[in-house]
Amino acid sequence: MGARVIACASAPEKLAVAEAHGAHALIDYAKDNFREELRRLAPDGVDVVYDPLGGDYAEPALRSLAWKGRHLVIGFAAGEIPRIPLNLALVKGIDILGVHWGVFVEREPEAHRGNQAQLLDWVGQGRLTAKVDSIHRIEDFVAALGILQRREAVGKVLLRL
Repeated sequence: MGARVIACASAPEKLAVAEAHGAHALIDYAKDNFREELRRLAPDGVDVVYDPLGGDYAEPALRSLAWKGRHLVIGFAAGEIPRIPLNLALVKGIDILGVHWGVFVEREPEAHRGNQAQLLDWVGQGRLTAKVDSIHRIEDFVAALGILQRREAVGKVLLRL
């Protein structure tokens, strides 16, 4: 959709899925120096960071932003909520934006419906796809949650109602 995507993951199979879905460059942050690889791949900085991990990866990602970049805080799968040095926002002119889907749906239902319509349109056109890791019966939600907690999922973990 026009973006140059640098996908970051902790396992080769996860990176392979990202590449199959269009990622232009890959970083295995379990073995590579995350910050150095971002600097090598985007010497002028990245425009947007989509950060579902937090933890020790948030600050190097934030430092890798270009002037007027945007850091999207999605979650804290790494377990720790990072302490961000706010001087980075000042000297880089960056935005740090919390993205909480549930609250957005509640507070802006019309905007959510519009976004959903756009996403479904892109899916219908074949411009947007999702990788499904596994599908579980609703009764097996504890096992499905375990896959997410152990960070074993390579794609979406779904529950069938």
